[in-house]
Amino acid sequence: MNLVPPQPPAMKPEPPPAARSRTAPPVATRAQRVALALGVAGGLFLTFWLFSPILTPFVLAAVIAYFLDPPATRLTRIGIPRGVSALLMILALVALALLCLLLLYPLLVAQVTVLIQRLPAYVLGIGQAVRDALTALSERLGPDVFDQRLQDLAVGQAGAIISYLGTSLARMITGGIALFSVFTLVTVTPVVAFYLLRDWPRIIRRMDAWLPRRSANTLRQLARDTDRVLSAWLRGQLLCCALLAVYYAAALSAVRLELGLTVGLMAGILSFIPYIGSITGLVTALALALAQFGTWNGVLVVMAVFVAGQVIEGYMIYPWLLGDRVELHAVWVIFALFAGGVAFGFLGVLLAVPLAAVIGVITRYWLRRYLESPLYLDPPRTG
Repeated sequence: MNLVPPQPPAMKPEPPPAARSRTAPPVATRAQRVALALGVAGGLFLTFWLFSPILTPFVLAAVIAYFLDPPATRLTRIGIPRGVSALLMILALVALALLCLLLLYPLLVAQVTVLIQRLPAYVLGIGQAVRDALTALSERLGPDVFDQRLQDLAVGQAGAIISYLGTSLARMITGGIALFSVFTLVTVTPVVAFYLLRDWPRIIRRMDAWLPRRSANTLRQLARDTDRVLSAWLRGQLLCCALLAVYYAAALSAVRLELGLTVGLMAGILSFIPYIGSITGLVTALALALAQFGTWNGVLVVMAVFVAGQVIEGYMIYPWLLGDRVELHAVWVIFALFAGGVAFGFLGVLLAVPLAAVIGVITRYWLRRYLESPLYLDPPRTG
C-alpha cells in the first residue's frame, strides 16, 4: 500500500503577456461587429447626403471604370501596360461619345425645329381625329352620352396635351446639354475614370485587405455574386438599349413618321428602365402619327412597329444577351431607379441599379441562411 500522498501535477509557467497575445487574439463581440457594419453604412449614407451635388461625375466615372475594366484587363494580359490600356479605353469612349454627338445632335435639333413649326398643325390634326371619333361614338350611342360640350372639352384637352408634350420634348432636346456642366463631362469625368480604371485592380486588392478576417470569405462571395448579377444586367441592358434605339429609329423613319428618329432614339434610351421606354415611345409615336397622317391606318402601322419591337426584345434580344444570368426583377429595377431619383436625383439614378443588385444578393444570402436555420426547419407543434 503506497502511503505517499499523490503529488499535485506540476504547474506550467504562465506565458508572458506577449506570448498570450500571440496565441489568443482578442475576439470581437457581436455588438462591435454590428457597430462596425452600421458605422460603415451610416458613413456612406452621410457622405452621399452631404456631397451629392458634387459626386455625380465621380460616380459616373466609377461606373465607366467598372464597365471598361474587363476589356482593359484583356489588353493587359496580352502585354500592354495597365496605364496604356486604360488610356486607350477612355480615349475610345470619348471618341465614340463625340462621334455620336456630332452625328445625332444636328439631326435631333433639325427634327425639333420641324416639331416646333408643325406643332399647331399637329394640334389641329389631333383635334380633328378626336372630334371624328367622338362624332362616330355619338351617332352610335346617342347624343345623350356624348353631347357637344363633352366633345369640345375632349378635343381641347387632347390639343393641350399634344402641345405640352411637343414643347417639353423640344426643351428636353435643345436644353439637354445644359443639364450637365460641359466642364464636368469633358474633363472631370474622363480624367477620374482614367485614374480609377488604371488603379482598379489595386483598389480591389486594397479593399480586400481591409475586410474583417472573420467574414472575409462570405463578403468575397457576396461581392462575386453582386459582380456577376450587376455586370450581366448592366452590359446586357446597354446593348439592348442600343439595339432597340437603332431598330425604333430606323423603323419609324421607314414608315415616314416625321419625328421617327427622335422618338425611336428616345424609346431605345429609355428602355434602360424596363417597359418605360417602350410605353413612352409608343404613346408619343401614336400621338404624332395621328397628328401627321390623320388616319387610323398610319396609327396602326406605328403600333405594328412597336409590337414587332416588343417581340424582338422579348424573344430575341433579351434571351440572347441576358439569358438567365440576371437576377434583378423588372419591378425591383423600376422601384430602385425611381427611389434613387427621388432621394439623390441623377446621382441616385446612377447608384440605383448597383445598390439594387447588392441588396438583392444580400437578401438571397440571408434567405438561404434562414431556410437552413432552425427558425425554418423546426417541426410544427403537435396537439
